[in-house]
Amino acid sequence: MEMEIEMGEATEGRGGGGGAEAVLSLAAGSSISIRYHSLFGSHDDMLLLEVDEKLLPDVLHHRVTIRGQPDEEAVLCTPSSTYAMKFVGTSNSVLLIPAVEPTPSSSNDACNSSDTNNTAVPDAVASVIKAAPGYMELIQAAPRLDKLKSLLNERPYRLEEDLENDTWCMRGLYRWQDLVEEIQASDQELRDGLRSLSAVEVNGYWRIVDGKTIDEILNMILNNSVLHEWPLNALSEDEVVSVLEADGFPSRIVLHCLETFGSKMETSGCNLWSLDEKRVCLHFAVRILGGGKMKLEIFMEKWMRSIPSGMRADLKMLEGEVLYEKLGIENWIHAFSISDLPSAPAERFAALFRERPKWEWKDLEPYVRDLRVPGLSSEGLLIKYTRRTQPNANVEPIFSAR
Repeated sequence: MEMEIEMGEATEGRGGGGGAEAVLSLAAGSSISIRYHSLFGSHDDMLLLEVDEKLLPDVLHHRVTIRGQPDEEAVLCTPSSTYAMKFVGTSNSVLLIPAVEPTPSSSNDACNSSDTNNTAVPDAVASVIKAAPGYMELIQAAPRLDKLKSLLNERPYRLEEDLENDTWCMRGLYRWQDLVEEIQASDQELRDGLRSLSAVEVNGYWRIVDGKTIDEILNMILNNSVLHEWPLNALSEDEVVSVLEADGFPSRIVLHCLETFGSKMETSGCNLWSLDEKRVCLHFAVRILGGGKMKLEIFMEKWMRSIPSGMRADLKMLEGEVLYEKLGIENWIHAFSISDLPSAPAERFAALFRERPKWEWKDLEPYVRDLRVPGLSSEGLLIKYTRRTQPNANVEPIFSAR
């Protein structure tokens, strides 16, 4: 489409019969004159946004928000996804022409010229209000959830809060809307992040329950299961909550403990919970390793003694939670949890190589399997952030920092 550009003096009003409609209705091979609008300027508060067909319904129905603090790079969020916003400059001029309502004279002119077949429309002049130097491009990105854990760890929930009579302090507490304003993630991704942190809503605030509290409640459930002969794969919700409430434990936190370590089953109108063997065994393993590195043999002895009767512990349960090393003829073990690592790939690999300069794949894989970067495969991540060495096909590859 060829355009005849007539850069005249600024004009007041909408005259000329042009506007966005005139440009959009041009036939192939036609042209139109353009000129500066009376309001032409830099308009720094206006940006073009490139949106693909998949995102368009969310944009048109006002289901998107831009999130980020003044010191953060803004992201655009739909109800379920997060997109990084990147400015893309263009070498060609992109002219923005506002829509106008036709005046009576321009309507008459259009009627009088309807019988002509000229390829140019000399009476129509479009007014350019802004020349855009580029546009904002949207790139799907992983939610930025590291900040969520930091915020919730400012004030973990403790049992003593429900026993103390001190004045309630709001510092370090966050409601849902507070988190929405602080965290650069879609609503669905934020909910998933809260779930992965085992967060619970208490009195309208989202909290992480501190380790001592969750350990105490789990032990109470296990001790009472022995005392009252409760089957660990069919705990009655009403009975568990009733017994622990009588001992001074808040019902909401008791239920949260059941949600953390079990799965709910609805049978004949009665809510039953089955404790998950892996989650329970992992909890006791982490507690034992809280004191630091220990010999694998000693750890296994303590671990087997601590788990509930009827459950079987296996070292495979500890993938992504512990690391092993051989010192002389002895094997040692220490805690190294994936939950303590950054979620951003670059920061994750940096933290891993600070822990160990070289990794075998069997050790590295549990710590990178959850990384998701739109448009980049797991193999692509390894190529980007690691250097792989393998002397021959019979030797396991070794990964080091690139």
